[in-house]
Amino acid sequence: MRIAIITDAWHPQVNGVVTTLSTTARTLEKMGHAVLVLNPSLGRSFPCPTYPEIRLAWRPYPRVARELDAFGPQHIHIATEGPLGLAARWFCRRRQLRFTTSYHTQFPQYVRARVPIPLAASYTFLRWFHGGATRTMIATRQQQQDLEDHGFANIARWTRGVDTNTFQPGDKAFLKSARPIWIYAGRVAVEKTLDDFLGLDLPGTKYVVGDGPARAGLETRFPAAVFTGYKFGAELAAHLAAADVFVFPSRTDTFGLVMLEAMACGLPIAAFPVTGPIDVVRHGVTGILDENLGRAAVAALELDPEVCRQEALTRSWPNATQQFFNNLAPVNGLAMESAATTPSDR
Repeated sequence: MRIAIITDAWHPQVNGVVTTLSTTARTLEKMGHAVLVLNPSLGRSFPCPTYPEIRLAWRPYPRVARELDAFGPQHIHIATEGPLGLAARWFCRRRQLRFTTSYHTQFPQYVRARVPIPLAASYTFLRWFHGGATRTMIATRQQQQDLEDHGFANIARWTRGVDTNTFQPGDKAFLKSARPIWIYAGRVAVEKTLDDFLGLDLPGTKYVVGDGPARAGLETRFPAAVFTGYKFGAELAAHLAAADVFVFPSRTDTFGLVMLEAMACGLPIAAFPVTGPIDVVRHGVTGILDENLGRAAVAALELDPEVCRQEALTRSWPNATQQFFNNLAPVNGLAMESAATTPSDR
């Protein structure tokens, strides 16, 4: 099949959305499908206000239309609600083509953390955006319930996976700091509420692996914490595996893929009992969910790292990608034809 994925989130951004989409695209290709990913590198872009690391496409519709016409997709998936997603949605509606979408971040809460836009206004926009899709894919039961409570329909589940060959238990001596070592990995941004982690009165050492617009301010306010910047692949896995507990303070993630990566390294999770952690962490088994994050962190020290690893081994990217593929919808009965055929079309 020829599958087009349109996303405003792509490399060099470092986050769970980019990891999910890039891994899904690679896995689809291994399954024999032809995949076109339209992303901000397609043409001119500009930095996102308040978050310059994110590049947004500038007037992308002509390029989106040209690329989709040339590729002739049999399935179109719009992953994000930014300029590229809007351009692809307009393309599909003008051509009367069916498409699917996915909901990766709690967009209303993210926007509200930066600018005083009412949550109701953001949800109105999101209902319009996703309302035109055949299906909207979400990662967890909790997120499905939340969207349905806000009037969304045609929701389908699309879970996540983890690379358990890269992320696995390792040498605790890799990190030399005083123990216990409490670690966070991911974007360093206001919506991750890292103050709730870094402000905890805990023994040992706190690590923040990642970068983002809030890093400079947090380093100034919490000089005892270790900020490593971004780490990737085996180096990220080594940092995670050498820690004792993964602390996930975000209240706005829809999933939190990095929690699976930490569990694959044998780390129990400490988090709030909110969307994301509720569906990833088994309370009292692979982590502790508590409104008192410090109490959760201390209690997580007592959990069995091997159980965390075994839980992660049940989550595979091939299974998650097959679920994604099963949720796709043919563009319509008059599917666009490409000048070239792929091996999977023959």
